[in-house]
Amino acid sequence: MEERQEPRGPQGEGQNQGGTALILRVLRVSLHVGFAVLLLVAVVRLVIGPASPVALGAGLVLSLLLAAVYLAGTLLEKRHAADPARFDPNPFALRWLVAVTLLWLLLLTVSSDFAWVAFPLFFLQLHLLPLRWALPAIGASTALLVGALWFHSRGAGSGAGDGGMQLAMVLGPVFGAAFAVVTGLAYRALYAEAENQRRAAEELRRTRAELARSQHDAGVLAERERLAREIHDTLAQGFSSIVLMGRSAAKALDAGDQETVRSRLQTVQETAAANLDEARSFVRGLRPPALERSTLVDTLRRLCMKTESEAAARGTPLRCRFELDGTAVELPNAYQATVLRAAQSSLANVWAHARARTAVVTLSFLDAEVTMDIYDDGVGFDPAIVLPAAAARGDGSGVGLSSLRERLSALGGSLDVESAPGEGTVVAIRLPLPERDGLSEGSASGA
Repeated sequence: MEERQEPRGPQGEGQNQGGTALILRVLRVSLHVGFAVLLLVAVVRLVIGPASPVALGAGLVLSLLLAAVYLAGTLLEKRHAADPARFDPNPFALRWLVAVTLLWLLLLTVSSDFAWVAFPLFFLQLHLLPLRWALPAIGASTALLVGALWFHSRGAGSGAGDGGMQLAMVLGPVFGAAFAVVTGLAYRALYAEAENQRRAAEELRRTRAELARSQHDAGVLAERERLAREIHDTLAQGFSSIVLMGRSAAKALDAGDQETVRSRLQTVQETAAANLDEARSFVRGLRPPALERSTLVDTLRRLCMKTESEAAARGTPLRCRFELDGTAVELPNAYQATVLRAAQSSLANVWAHARARTAVVTLSFLDAEVTMDIYDDGVGFDPAIVLPAAAARGDGSGVGLSSLRERLSALGGSLDVESAPGEGTVVAIRLPLPERDGLSEGSASGA
């Protein structure tokens, strides 16, 4: 009954607690063994001594009863500590202590040999009772012990050694009680330290679990945002182009223009194939397929040609050209993908919304950065009004510039949009170049 739940903690923090827990376990086992040995010695002395049959019978019955009560309490507490779902005996701890103490006092009336069982009981009182109650209880038990020893020795008569025996009957229990108090207080301090370590370990484990959950949630959110950007910049725009080309082919078919129908269907096939490649690419986390087959400069040039074709299908005579400023260098995959996605998103907005006649994509390689400007002479807009309204839409559209800004921010770049109603639009991106040792210079073919 006197045992409390042993400290537990994660394996990483358990080394410090392991030594403390071992000491506590040794002290508890020593307490149990000491109680059993002292009780057994007292019973043996009672059996071989000159006790009357009545005293012998009463002593044996009370001893067995005391051993049974003590053992039942300790076993119940041990089982509860191992499995908290089992019966909890802690609410009955004080009653158990009272029963053990009363049985011991009854045994004291039978024989003084049971006096030494008091010392394990002192430890139990210190462990189970608050300190303000434990000390008076130990004092009262000590006084009863001294009284019992005097009671059993009162008929021994007077002699030269009586004074020493009387003093020993007082000093022995008093010193024993004092030693039990000091040891018990040390046990309390050790137990409190073990409990503090256990609570700290549990808090650390809980904090680690919360951190792992937050990191997992952040990873899921980041991956979701990545997929949203990829879908918007590739599949969504490709499907939009397919829809547009399909409508244009249907109109040409109604007009009997077979050549235009074939051209539009060819564009639909090429766009669908490119979308399929893009889908497979970003699922695998690879670079855009267009960059696998050619350089960034050539890819941007073909993108301008494709934009002209899509605008023509829409009925807009858009002239889109590509310009290279400086000597092209090989950029890391992340930089190439970001520049390509920026051009795709910006040009998609040009032919879908700007109603422009001219669009120019200018890629510039400077000493410390790479820049790209996408200019159109379309209807323009007020960025202070249109951009927040587009970002607030919840239908999946209007996320192009915000996702592009996130891409650039991840690489330390920036995005600026300059426009005004009736004055066209310029989308400017800036990306700081990595260390020159990580780049290999080379001319872009056809630049």
